[in-house]
Amino acid sequence: MPQFDLIVIGGGSGGVRAARIAASHGARVALVEEYRMGGTCVIRGCVPKKLMVYASRFAQEFEEAAGYGWTLGNTQFDWAHLKTRRDAEVTRLEGIYRSNLQASGVQIFDDRAALVDPHTVALASGGQLQGAHLLIATGARPTPATAFPGHELTIDSNGFFDLQSLPRRVVVQGAGYIALELACVLQRLGAQVRVLVRGAQILRGFDADVVTHLTTELAHSGLQFHFGHNITAIHRMPSGLRVEHDQGEPFEADCVLRAVGRTPNTQGLGLDTLGIAVDEHGAIPVDAFSQTVVRGVYAVGDVTNRVNLTPMAIREGHAFADTVFGGTPRSVDHHLVPTAVFTTPEVGVVGLTEAQALAAHPHLDVYRASFRPMKATLSGHTGKMLLKLLVDRDTDRVLGFHAVGPDTGEMAQLVGITLQLQATKAAFDATLAVHPTAAEELVTMRTPTVRHNL
Repeated sequence: MPQFDLIVIGGGSGGVRAARIAASHGARVALVEEYRMGGTCVIRGCVPKKLMVYASRFAQEFEEAAGYGWTLGNTQFDWAHLKTRRDAEVTRLEGIYRSNLQASGVQIFDDRAALVDPHTVALASGGQLQGAHLLIATGARPTPATAFPGHELTIDSNGFFDLQSLPRRVVVQGAGYIALELACVLQRLGAQVRVLVRGAQILRGFDADVVTHLTTELAHSGLQFHFGHNITAIHRMPSGLRVEHDQGEPFEADCVLRAVGRTPNTQGLGLDTLGIAVDEHGAIPVDAFSQTVVRGVYAVGDVTNRVNLTPMAIREGHAFADTVFGGTPRSVDHHLVPTAVFTTPEVGVVGLTEAQALAAHPHLDVYRASFRPMKATLSGHTGKMLLKLLVDRDTDRVLGFHAVGPDTGEMAQLVGITLQLQATKAAFDATLAVHPTAAEELVTMRTPTVRHNL
């Protein structure tokens, strides 16, 4: 039986980083992956999605060009061409992940693994591997829909990347960032898109001003929101799909895309064999150093349902390898997390929401600016940006940044550094503006829009 210092189950962002760093520390590492190397982010998530977002934004660029003197002929979008180019890039990146692992000395097994005991995994193709430490990094999958007749006629976010052509009429079920990102892509590429939301708002957990502003902008761009709607049945008709719901007349569609959450990939791993019980969300509980209740068995990434973002999985995997094999115990801070939502317009946030900040800081100043970007002065585009800072008046410390508009994801990354350094509003004010930019508003907002005094 092959012997290793570490066996990693899962070749996504967290597992690959953990394997490479552990190998760099001198560990003998095996990595088992049943599908393709790179995980959701590279294969069916962040990377191909962002390429689709880029493609979808050209439609607005063509419209705005006229205001700057450009005369364009008839434009035509070719979904098949984009899919071919996108899939080729994904394949290229997968090859890089694989070659980097091999160059690091990691032994790859293209197989499915199940836990046998705290030091042994069984391969679906036969045989077993033995390791001093086991790391579970199997990620998450789209939550399946089984609550209504005809659910098998829907696709999830994985199925989105398998579409062979652009559907003409789409119903999107969900209001999280995945649902909204894919809805924007489809709508801006030419589909008629309805978004069915079970609750009363989109982006649960985001700042209220961001939610309100983004909802208005997306509705103005052409997305049709239907709040308080639940799908009750889907039927295949000669003209397409009939989507029945609990609020009136059914909708006609060519595609129903469900994006109602993701579920940790723990089925069939054999966790019960080791006495590891998942929580109510199906996630593997771990401590601050990513160790499960079983000594020597660890888990990182979305399978733990802590902060389900690729950069966090990478950081968790790196910290695990440094802790166990590098002699440098290191935990990961899951609190200050810069995040972007690649809708159009996009969202960039980092730090506390206004409600969260107010709960802990009763003397809270809110700085808020809403304006048309300079580009719109000639293009005629009516969309507005939102920039918002939250400041603790007692310490002058900036607690949160929230923005909607072009390149706000880039802003969130940079503002995240300042919040990590516990920057004050005075430090923002002392920073010279870069003019003319939208980001200069962050250092020129002088008067609070709201002053809370709880």
